Amino acid sequence: MKILLVEDSRATAMVTMARLESFGYEIQHAISGQLALDSFQKSTFDLILMDIEMPGMNGFETTTRIRALEGHEPWAWTPIIFVTATDTPTNVVTAIEAGGDDFISKMAPESVLQAKMKAMSRIAALRSRLAHANGKLQDQANRDGLTGLFNRRAMDMQIDSLWDESVRGNKPFSLLMIDVDNFKKYNDHYGHLAGDDCLRAVADCLANTVQQANNDKVTSGAFVARYGGEEFAVVIPHAAYGTHLGLAFSIVEAIEALRLPHENNAEWGVVTISLGGICAAPASGVVAALFREADALLYKAKEAGRNRAEVL
Repeated sequence: MKILLVEDSRATAMVTMARLESFGYEIQHAISGQLALDSFQKSTFDLILMDIEMPGMNGFETTTRIRALEGHEPWAWTPIIFVTATDTPTNVVTAIEAGGDDFISKMAPESVLQAKMKAMSRIAALRSRLAHANGKLQDQANRDGLTGLFNRRAMDMQIDSLWDESVRGNKPFSLLMIDVDNFKKYNDHYGHLAGDDCLRAVADCLANTVQQANNDKVTSGAFVARYGGEEFAVVIPHAAYGTHLGLAFSIVEAIEALRLPHENNAEWGVVTISLGGICAAPASGVVAALFREADALLYKAKEAGRNRAEVL
């Protein structure tokens, strides 16, 4: 268990740390409320032991600020025990209202301190499992159930942030819109289960191609999302103008190279895609305009014969 000890007396802190370390816990000491806040923002703790009387920011105010930093998610909550020599009714009420969870005397016997720490260890373990479970649920909520890619909602959330960052930093922002060619004919001929398999294969190929570009440092932070139906989007933040063009043609070639049979896809006989790509260099205005331009280029690719990319 990792504990943040907030105590302005170095002598008291040394004694308390020695006692807790003898139980096998990892201790970090903050000598003031402000340093406690700084430590809390940099690291994750399983428990905070908070002194009340400190110069400047006392323990009550420090606790209130820590709770504000945590937000309202239950898995973000960190137990806080006030360590004091004066557990008066007024202090107890003030501590609870500030967001504290318990009291312990600075002169508590070894057995009491150890028992309190055992209880907190159990809470820390439960909190860790809750955070892990929530992380999995959050990831599932952001993923398309069929392909495992980011879904439209998750893509929109990320784009809003990345676009604002690009506009503020005067950076480029690229977008590729992709559509599987003649996919209705594929479903009509092979059936919807095969259609699902086809979309999964296309999604895997897109994800692998984009990931390889990230690994090769061609792009940084690019990702793929399922836009809807047989449509996909590739978001490429901050990459230099022209980067999107190379990635676009790589994607078109990679999908054709899968050689997935598609008898009703014109002369190719395999699954292909059409792609429209655009780069705003630098990003300006609203991101919705970029989507409209990419979508128009996608339909231009389809009108020009499919299995191709139209990129500006």
